[in-house]
Amino acid sequence: MSDLPRRVEFHEEGPREGFQIEQGSFPLHDRLALIDALAASGLKQVQCASFVSPRAVPQMADSPELFASLKKRPGTRYTALWLNENGFERARSCDNVDIDGKVVFYVTEPFSQRNNNCSVAENRQRQLTWIDRYIALGIPVEQAYVVTAFGCNLGGPVPLSAVTEVVRWLKDACADRRIPFPAFYLADTMGWANPEEIKRRVGAVRELVPEARIGLHLHDTRGVGGANVYAALQMGVELFDSSVAGLGGCPFAGHKHGGAAGNILPRTWPSCARRWASRPGSTSNSSSRPRVWPSASSAAR
Repeated sequence: MSDLPRRVEFHEEGPREGFQIEQGSFPLHDRLALIDALAASGLKQVQCASFVSPRAVPQMADSPELFASLKKRPGTRYTALWLNENGFERARSCDNVDIDGKVVFYVTEPFSQRNNNCSVAENRQRQLTWIDRYIALGIPVEQAYVVTAFGCNLGGPVPLSAVTEVVRWLKDACADRRIPFPAFYLADTMGWANPEEIKRRVGAVRELVPEARIGLHLHDTRGVGGANVYAALQMGVELFDSSVAGLGGCPFAGHKHGGAAGNILPRTWPSCARRWASRPGSTSNSSSRPRVWPSASSAAR
């Protein structure tokens, strides 16, 4: 398949995933300025912070204060990450948090245990509970992630069948509850993806749920982030997570340096877009203005 999209949407995660992996703390006013610059660039969604244990992630201890201080721009959603019921309730208690219903699935036992202290099967049941909770609260289930969808440093290669099994399970769960199938993200958590596997796995998911949006969460661990983005564009993917200045990365990835490289940069987009910008109607909402800003606040790893 080669079906280049007319427009591309980036969901920015740098203010959350980027800063929570960096050493030390960062002034609240600097983080607020970055978030505002990202929103001003035209991004539709910015993940600003996480509601997790302040002992485990002290960089995010002031998340309630950050959201209370936000000056929101029309047209941008300001979202957060939570991992459990306590984090979810803390996020809901902040008026400025745009709650987005999301579920996260694992396909390797070692990473599920390390990240969630439960098995793959147990986590799947937890996600079913989350789906039912969102429905009860009137929150649309908007996003579903499969982490380490291309391979796992802890569990090894991930067969395509492990990913498609999740798709089938979620499709049945949504059908039983008469809710739409959410945007389905393939997350290259540890940087195993390559252009051919991007095409293969996106194609397999699309065959099972042709009506669903497919998204990608890519890390540039092996320097092929741009090539993977272009392969995804060729498959018609128009939804990506990104991180300004390449901040972020998985701290539990098992790499020698301690974590996976950061997410793809929003500025990865122009180099891909130039290949097909002459197509009538081709646009993006990628950010460009704030792309260098975080270098003043964080040291390059």
